[in-house]
Amino acid sequence: MVPALEEILQNCHAMVFFGGAGVSTESGIPDFRSVDGLYHQKFRYPPEEMLSHTFFERHTAEFYDFYRQKLIVHGAKPNAAHLRLAELEREGKCAAVVTQNIDGLHQAAGSKNVFELHGSTLRNYCTRCGKFYPVSFIEEAGKTGDGIPRCTDCGGVVKPDVVLYEEGLDEATLEGAVNAIRAADVLIVGGTSLAVYPAAGLLRYFKGDTLVVINKQPTPADGMANLLLHMPIGQALGRGV
Repeated sequence: MVPALEEILQNCHAMVFFGGAGVSTESGIPDFRSVDGLYHQKFRYPPEEMLSHTFFERHTAEFYDFYRQKLIVHGAKPNAAHLRLAELEREGKCAAVVTQNIDGLHQAAGSKNVFELHGSTLRNYCTRCGKFYPVSFIEEAGKTGDGIPRCTDCGGVVKPDVVLYEEGLDEATLEGAVNAIRAADVLIVGGTSLAVYPAAGLLRYFKGDTLVVINKQPTPADGMANLLLHMPIGQALGRGV
């Protein structure tokens, strides 16, 4: 527990939390850019290339093989940060969570107003007819044929509702996130290096009084922060002493 942060949370009325991979690493989900992250592992192709729209179109079977191995997570549970943010929402303090994560853990913890900038592995749609499929459908497809999940109605490829490189963010999600940040009196940035655009650019819409930055490593927003904490997000937000 950080007394200065607790005082801010006690006095806020419309706090927005903007988070990244560092929020989920404490639930056992690897991040992308740290020394041990996905982008530093060796594969046949660079991970950034395999997670691009072009690769999805040209090497669909290889895309799904990589996706099933590295992006679908099993057994992860919400951690102290997820749970505290859900609690703050129930108390009327947290107006929204804006996340770059695709794991659905904020909703699993109980947060209702969540803007998933990069989509979610839990939602999957046929690219031809739009039929919805759960993540288990993507997993099961890996056990048969070429491993490409195909719609049981029309045969179209079933694609995860995840924003790949070269794809734009969902406009409605982006608009909701911008409006929430613009209306916030407190913005807490946590567990993100602020290296991914356009998501990181959303900070410019914040017009409130207090910016809190919580990240284990320095970020471009450190110099603007009213409160700067170089520590794990769960440790900062959690109820522990």
